[in-house]
Amino acid sequence: MISAAEADRIGRALESVTGWTSEVIVVLNEDAADGTEEIARKHGAKVFREPWKGHIAQKNSAAAKASGDWILGLDADEAVSTQLRDEIQAVFADKRKMEEFAGFNFPRLSWYCDRWIRHGDWYPDRQTRLWRRGRADWGGIDPHDKLFVEGRVGKLRGDLHHYSRESINAHLRKIIPFSDEFVRQHVGTGGKPSVFDMTLRPFWRFFRAYCLRLGFLDGWPGYYIACHTAFSTLVRYAKLREASLARNERTMAKVEKSHDEVGQH
Repeated sequence: MISAAEADRIGRALESVTGWTSEVIVVLNEDAADGTEEIARKHGAKVFREPWKGHIAQKNSAAAKASGDWILGLDADEAVSTQLRDEIQAVFADKRKMEEFAGFNFPRLSWYCDRWIRHGDWYPDRQTRLWRRGRADWGGIDPHDKLFVEGRVGKLRGDLHHYSRESINAHLRKIIPFSDEFVRQHVGTGGKPSVFDMTLRPFWRFFRAYCLRLGFLDGWPGYYIACHTAFSTLVRYAKLREASLARNERTMAKVEKSHDEVGQH
């Protein structure tokens, strides 16, 4: 597990793995000073203080410290359900499965607005988090890390519980940093976003989440989540268009300045 200042929720994550794992390793941001380290040690975790290097590098650092043959990766806002725990233990009791697979994934179930969200874009949200040591590495693009496994990946049915967004305000606050990162990754890779990106893409994201993936079965939170997804999509592409136009203007200004300098000579 990697963690920042998570004293208010890391205990639940650690309790879900205490007693049936051989070791618990937490790589904690060096500036966390809210009592997270003390809570982790209370649950028997080995705590390593490290400067923040990004999600991918930090998770690879944590995995490198594991001594067991198999590694289970968790975030501080997650918890292993009893069903998933029992299923993982059953897998380890089956030698054939242990030899056949290099990793396992399982569905992640999010708690939001006082209910479990079981439809839409948020479920089953399968996560590959259990793997044989030396057969996988974290990759992707920060902050959207992904585990790349060398070998077959099996599917488990038990849920990984996710308690990330405690309120609508907390959910909304993530739009700005996530959209900023999206712009950083995509600006300069091509032309400015098209009409499709600005209009049809947000509509499609709502329709897919709320209608095709049955988000309406989650009540008003399902409707809000689909609207939020559509709005977040619009914000990302609007900001990308803004950044692309600004970049083009700077490029044109440089070209004009260069031409003026050549004319003077």
